Amino acid sequence: MKDLEKGYKNFFAKRTKFPRFKKKFQRDSFRFSQGFKIDEDKQRIYLPKIGTVGYRKSRSIIGKPKNITVSREGLKWFVSIQTEFEIEPKRMINSEIGIDMGVKKFVTFSNGTFVEPVNSLRNCLKQLAKLQKKLSRQQKGSSNSKKTKTKIAKLHKRIADIRRDFLHKITTTIAKNHGIVFMEDLKVSNMSASASGIVEQPGKKVRQKSGLNRSILDQGWFSFKTMLAYKLEERGGLLVLVPPKNTSRTCPNCGYISAKNRQTQAHFECVKCGYKENADIVGAINVLRAGHARLACEMNGAVRLLSAGTQRDFLQQ
Repeated sequence: MKDLEKGYKNFFAKRTKFPRFKKKFQRDSFRFSQGFKIDEDKQRIYLPKIGTVGYRKSRSIIGKPKNITVSREGLKWFVSIQTEFEIEPKRMINSEIGIDMGVKKFVTFSNGTFVEPVNSLRNCLKQLAKLQKKLSRQQKGSSNSKKTKTKIAKLHKRIADIRRDFLHKITTTIAKNHGIVFMEDLKVSNMSASASGIVEQPGKKVRQKSGLNRSILDQGWFSFKTMLAYKLEERGGLLVLVPPKNTSRTCPNCGYISAKNRQTQAHFECVKCGYKENADIVGAINVLRAGHARLACEMNGAVRLLSAGTQRDFLQQ
């Protein structure tokens, strides 16, 4: 019921589509809010109507367990233990930085440094397409098709694991070294919407837009923002989101705004004062300055507060 309530709230807030029933074998999961028992020493867990099963502990359980979610990824089952505990307030690091998100450069910082993307899906795209083509030629429900589906599931899990590992590492590094981080409030769902359009209003440059959509979703922009927000909060830091309007068109030297300033995807040259710089660095600098302006006006509501932590372990079959 909690998931259903959350789904309706996200729908009415126009963040997601209307809630629908989960399909079989897709995102298989179920949650226990009571009746479960955890034996951390023996790495055993009792689940109502299922019984006692073993699990491989990834780390110690901190706090009081509130609920348990069992989910399947590929061929493996995982248990996530949500706990509640008090977090000791930490002193904020006296350092701030602006971030510009991109496809060719995953993140560019206002200090001139940048991080290259991993693109886990793109690197495995040929292998995935080959398996999907093979599956389309096999008889539905046959043993061979089940084997191919298993290989596809394993590959999807590998892609997701590579992406998740990359995002955790980069967000942890940022949160450890900076107390306040400014980034654009990008609407990823709008940016990655279908480029095909409709019959009355067909899309333009569909192939290029489809490639951009795939890259944005492959790199996990939304997950990056979510991870960075809670990791900064855990360390007493702050994530400030600013409107993305004109961050790539404004000259950081004289403040002149023009689309002609962004001559190419990578080059920025102000048509008024002649200031030259990498376009991504200019965007990060403008994000930093826009963040300063917003902080001067308001300090509340910039970061999503988390009241509980979630721990995830692998279930032994």
